Amino acid sequence: MAIKYSNKINKIRTFALALVFVGILIMYVGIFFRSKPIVMTIAMLLGFLFIIASTVTYFWIGMLSTKTVQVICPGCERPTKILGRVDACMHCDEPLTLDPSLEGKEFDEKYNRKNQKS
Repeated sequence: MAIKYSNKINKIRTFALALVFVGILIMYVGIFFRSKPIVMTIAMLLGFLFIIASTVTYFWIGMLSTKTVQVICPGCERPTKILGRVDACMHCDEPLTLDPSLEGKEFDEKYNRKNQKS
C-alpha cells in the first residue's frame, strides 16, 4: 500500500477554504437567534472573523507561493511547485526534493524543520 503525500500549498489552501465554510456556517447559525440580537450579532461577527482569517490565509499562501521553486515532476511530467526541502507534487502526490543529500531517503516532512539534521 503506497503512502499518500500531499502538497503543502494545497494543504494551506484547503485550510483556508474550510475557514470560509466554517464562517458561513457560524453566520447561518446566527440567523436562528433573530429573537436574541446579542447572540445573533456575536455569531455574525465571529463568522465574519473566520472569513477574514480565510482571506488573510489565502493572501499569505499567495505571497508564499511566489517564493517557491517550480519544477517538472518526474512522475507525471507536469509543472509543480516545491515549498521547503521536501514536498509532494501538486498533481500526482509524488515525493519531491531539490536537496541532493535527501535523494534516495524515505520521504519525511520533518526535513523541512530548521532544527532537523539531515
